[in-house]
Amino acid sequence: MATKEDIRSSRRLYRRTLTPEHIAAAGDSLARHGTAWAVEVSSDGAAVFAVYLGVAFEPPTLPLISSLHEAGHRVLLPVCEPGRLLSWVYWTPSTVFARSSYAPIDEPEGERLESSVVAEAAGIFMPATAVDRDGNRIGQGGGYYDRLLQGLDASGRRPPTIAVVYDDDLLPSGSIPAEAFDRPVRQVLTPSGIVRLNAAAELD
Repeated sequence: MATKEDIRSSRRLYRRTLTPEHIAAAGDSLARHGTAWAVEVSSDGAAVFAVYLGVAFEPPTLPLISSLHEAGHRVLLPVCEPGRLLSWVYWTPSTVFARSSYAPIDEPEGERLESSVVAEAAGIFMPATAVDRDGNRIGQGGGYYDRLLQGLDASGRRPPTIAVVYDDDLLPSGSIPAEAFDRPVRQVLTPSGIVRLNAAAELD
């Protein structure tokens, strides 16, 4: 079995082959399918969702963020803190972004809230470089989201999770080695639609 770092590297190389047109089309599709998922998990009511801002060759999520906002939802975006912790800022169309001091991402400026605020969200859109059909996820390697999910699981208040990837980043079962600290995701959002994973049965 390939290591996580091998898989992460291969997926990053693949993403660098994508054209601007492919990336833009993916963003539009992710917004459409992601907003439909938000309707499902929020029972068609206004709710809060934790999202993230995709940068460079990551699946673009700004169209999704804007679509959720237009649908009446509130959007929380992460800020990396020392100790691999996340804080959260509510996004608006006027939000200004700055480069993170701890990770290669852009982060929102504004009032920072502790991760406990995510426990009240209707769902969490999570970054990933790859996910297999068992729900095992490879992130960027920082461990921020694994720590977030550990804390939410410990509190007994973990919202539904969905990882955002390109279609080819969804791998067969058993492709990704699972470690004790890993927290599987329930579903995957791809440009082609939403995929329910094998892990969902044991997590629901």
